[in-house]
Amino acid sequence: MIDEESQVYFIDSDQLPPEVLERKHQLENDPSIRSDHMKYMAGMEIIDSDIKDIVLREFAAYDYNKYTADDVRLALSHERVSIEDFKALLSPAAAPFLEEMARKAEEETKKHFGNTVYIFTPIYIANYCQNYCIYCGFNCYNNIRRKKLTFEEIEKEMQVIASTGMEEILILTGESRKYSDIQYIGEAVKIARKYFRNIGIEIYPVNTDEYKYLHECGVDYVTVFQETYNPEHYEKLHLLGHKRIWPYRFDAQERALRAGMRGAGFSALLGLDDFRKDALATALHVYLLQRRYPHAELSLSCPRLRPIINNDKINPKDVGERELCQILCAYRLFLPYVGITVSSRESVSFRNGITKICATKVSAGVSTGIGDHEAKYSGSEDSNVGDEQFEIDDSRSFAQMYEDLEKGGLQPVLNEYLYV
Repeated sequence: MIDEESQVYFIDSDQLPPEVLERKHQLENDPSIRSDHMKYMAGMEIIDSDIKDIVLREFAAYDYNKYTADDVRLALSHERVSIEDFKALLSPAAAPFLEEMARKAEEETKKHFGNTVYIFTPIYIANYCQNYCIYCGFNCYNNIRRKKLTFEEIEKEMQVIASTGMEEILILTGESRKYSDIQYIGEAVKIARKYFRNIGIEIYPVNTDEYKYLHECGVDYVTVFQETYNPEHYEKLHLLGHKRIWPYRFDAQERALRAGMRGAGFSALLGLDDFRKDALATALHVYLLQRRYPHAELSLSCPRLRPIINNDKINPKDVGERELCQILCAYRLFLPYVGITVSSRESVSFRNGITKICATKVSAGVSTGIGDHEAKYSGSEDSNVGDEQFEIDDSRSFAQMYEDLEKGGLQPVLNEYLYV
């Protein structure tokens, strides 16, 4: 059907109507009909910040093929890793030094985090989306089951999750202001506050005053994936919707911090574009904001592409597990105080290994569908759920994850905050 108010197609039929197929085809093949991805839309707040200009300049200038083994050895010899050192550690020349990088990353992790690994779980409360992002299962042209949880359903899902012992939750929605407006998200956060000690959100980017409202509702931190820091390639991947506006998305974390959020999470979706340049830009984004907001708790994620409903051919471009490990070790050496999250997109064996080296946070008991935690945890099936955003690889429960971390000599942590 056509949602006339937002001029976005939310597909809930078995086949796409001809006019929808035609519009989809036009968007994919005619760049001239797409809006300017660098121009803010009406209502989008513009903040005075030079960070994106610095990141874009470094992104464009980064030639990782110029680095040599000697550059990598020099970087590894330094007690503090500079930006130039970090560039060398991300380069192909660093691949033969992966074991040495891992040992140094492990030392840095233990120095600042000990043996602790934090556990959280995501909860998706709606999968309606106004964006056409060609790699995402929620995109507005993908024929999936759409669902938005009622407040009663949200509370029930949260009760099920909390009953496992989980104390941190990440609330996610599709990017639709109509179906998941700020008030709806705020009420979901208020419900979550009854059951959880630490609450994050991963929603569409909003203005500073809206982040302030959500913080007052109980949000502790905001996560936003930039997807790719390459504006030209970003334009080809995001064909419709507010998400298409690259600079507004880039400044989301800074708006959130200005609004009083305690922390912010950052990531590129590795495999969408040149992963080395995206990894550089992600870390520089964190580095520059850390210097501007030294009180903030900043974290990095490292998701790779995963298959989605109606497209099982979506997989990361050139990013294998060795490359991912190299990126994560380089992150730790460059940003020793920053948290690193490794999601259930990755395999059990990879997550078990990387938590001993540099990852400090993992998800458990994960579902990327809408409203199916109770069914998943009880082993039953429920057809009244919304489809998932992407496939996961590691499906371990909270209890199994906790046990596996302990067996690996690590200390699982559920929460370290006291509210008075």
